[in-house]
Amino acid sequence: MLISELAAAGGVKVSSIRFYERRGLLAAPHRTSGGYREYDDADVTRVRYLKRGQELGFTLAELGALLEVTGVSGPLSGEVTALGRAKLVEVDQRIADLVRMRAALAGLLDAQCVEPDVPCPVMGALASSEAFA
Repeated sequence: MLISELAAAGGVKVSSIRFYERRGLLAAPHRTSGGYREYDDADVTRVRYLKRGQELGFTLAELGALLEVTGVSGPLSGEVTALGRAKLVEVDQRIADLVRMRAALAGLLDAQCVEPDVPCPVMGALASSEAFA
């Protein structure tokens, strides 16, 4: 299949395919006599893996590391599990940060900007050197 067909089957743009190739996450494809890249079903699987992994929050470097621990006989489940658990801790931390940010923003928005001669609480808090709770 051609690069445009691979991109469509993998749910990504053609530029993503080229980027994955440059990063070594997708093997350089066979070229036809006309110079066109030729891909197969294994490449579709790899592209889908990369896309889904990114949707789960993994970086391309992390996905590359997961690919490295996958041997010919299958994944080394302990290493894959460890990388997955580390990602889960990171996601939980990001969720906690978002909850904190939401609470801080909601608190700022509860303080109405009503006094024309007094700075708006939202603007005052953004300009402040104090950290948000």
